[in-house]
Amino acid sequence: MRALTWQGTGKVSVETVPDPVIQEPTDAIVRMTSTAICGSDLHLYDVLGMYLDEGDILGHEPMGIVEAVGAEVTHIKPGDRVVIPFNISCGHCFFCRKGYFAQCETTQVKSQGKGASLFGYTKLYGQVPGGQAELLRVPQAHFGPIKVPDHHPDERYLFLSDVLTTSWQAAQWADIEKGSTVLVTGLGPIGQMSARIARHLGAERVIAVDSVPERNAMAERHGIEVLDSSKVENIGDAVRDMTHGRGADSVIEAVGMEAHGTPFQAAAMKAAGMLPDGLARKATETFGVDRMGALRTAFDSVRRAGTISIIGVYGGEADPFPMMDLFDKGVTMRMGQAHVKQWVDDILPLLTGDDDPLGVDDLTTHRIPLEEAPHGYEIFKKKEDGCIKVVLKP
Repeated sequence: MRALTWQGTGKVSVETVPDPVIQEPTDAIVRMTSTAICGSDLHLYDVLGMYLDEGDILGHEPMGIVEAVGAEVTHIKPGDRVVIPFNISCGHCFFCRKGYFAQCETTQVKSQGKGASLFGYTKLYGQVPGGQAELLRVPQAHFGPIKVPDHHPDERYLFLSDVLTTSWQAAQWADIEKGSTVLVTGLGPIGQMSARIARHLGAERVIAVDSVPERNAMAERHGIEVLDSSKVENIGDAVRDMTHGRGADSVIEAVGMEAHGTPFQAAAMKAAGMLPDGLARKATETFGVDRMGALRTAFDSVRRAGTISIIGVYGGEADPFPMMDLFDKGVTMRMGQAHVKQWVDDILPLLTGDDDPLGVDDLTTHRIPLEEAPHGYEIFKKKEDGCIKVVLKP
């Protein structure tokens, strides 16, 4: 089969690799029909190469048609159309029973001290071959795959794998109340959908921060108020001016270590990525190499007794939090990987009708063949050609 493989920092290529096969009775083989590039894939592309081997298959936002199932897989069968959650969970362990599927004890990568295994995401999370390929072996397929209807194009359902469920969790964990004001930092795919979902859940005003014109324009199409961070000197002051001096009731931090505005940390991340693997891992895990710009905006902009929901991915040790200010303001914070299947029953009914209440059909900007995936990575990284979300077609 053909698959998108990591070949070194800043380099990916589509190669011919062996077809996956059933290895366990809980496996399935799914032929990909659509698979997306995620913002967190750019972390692998740029700075987390010390946790990858040449030839690793990337990608964790897949969907397709079931080709084969193991003996213990009964809820799906060959021919079914399914979306695959990015986290691999068993459905029956201590954490899965509580709905914390991203912490599944069955697939936890205990050797790395990490939570549930993820598709296509480094040795830290199991080094499981990813979905930017023609075929995908799906472990724990007795539980994971989400069967979806045959009507509507793939992109109506594809984002259940990550973007929609991650954004839904981000909004739920922000403690949004009807009539409240929500700030979203960053208008990549997660920020776009978090902002729309915040409105759907009852926020009266959703304000978002970004500097990319195409991203800002997309958000404005969906009734989001936009602050252009390239033109606004102090986002916290601007938010307070818009909210009677208080600040936002809730902040969703949807940027993570892609944040701008902290050049020292940005340089440190880049330098760490260029070190030999052993030294790079030590630097990433020990020193303050995460970029804190978006978090500082969140801390400054949230009102007293407000809530911050951190859904942007952080890959290293961050600089110390401003604990005195956070304690004084009485801020609540929640964060972590999305527990994908916890939210599917809430979201799927919003996707199956002819209407599109979450605006899912207005997210993908580029649909390209799998063979052109390296170009997709480049334009997504550089925010060229109006690129906000790339979907690959194997």
